[in-house]
Amino acid sequence: MEDEVDRLVAAWRRERPDLDVEPLEVLSRVSRLARHLDRARRLAFAEHSLEPWEFDVLTSLRRAGAPYQLSPGQLLTQTLVTSGTMTNRIDRLAKRGLVERLPDPNDRRGVLVRLTVEGQHRADESLAGLLDQERAILGELSSRQRTELASLLRQLTAPFDNVPG
Repeated sequence: MEDEVDRLVAAWRRERPDLDVEPLEVLSRVSRLARHLDRARRLAFAEHSLEPWEFDVLTSLRRAGAPYQLSPGQLLTQTLVTSGTMTNRIDRLAKRGLVERLPDPNDRRGVLVRLTVEGQHRADESLAGLLDQERAILGELSSRQRTELASLLRQLTAPFDNVPG
């Protein structure tokens, strides 16, 4: 079975036989897959009237477990955005009734961001939709193949996840 990357690699091997284009065989496929995944994610979130960034914040809170709350700093760490961006996101989610701000009982000046019942519902429903989309993308891969692929991708991404800042 030939794909677009096979054709791209063959063309580069013909045009630039002096270069080792082997990395394209893996990373061009990863890049193309990322685009398909991005489309699938947007579709799953749109079905629940969410933007991808809203899903990220809501599911960060949902994964925290009951009472589904985190400090803005903890949300920053999980979503990798700036403080100003996070403040804006929390404001917008609060306006939509998906999160609420509460005083932090351990810090007089601090606040906690808590998922509302509606926010929890949206997080749960959009996650289910996302998983349906992702299963479709994985298609006919067996459970063993999925495990092997996950392991190989982990080897590639782990060094990036463990780099400070």
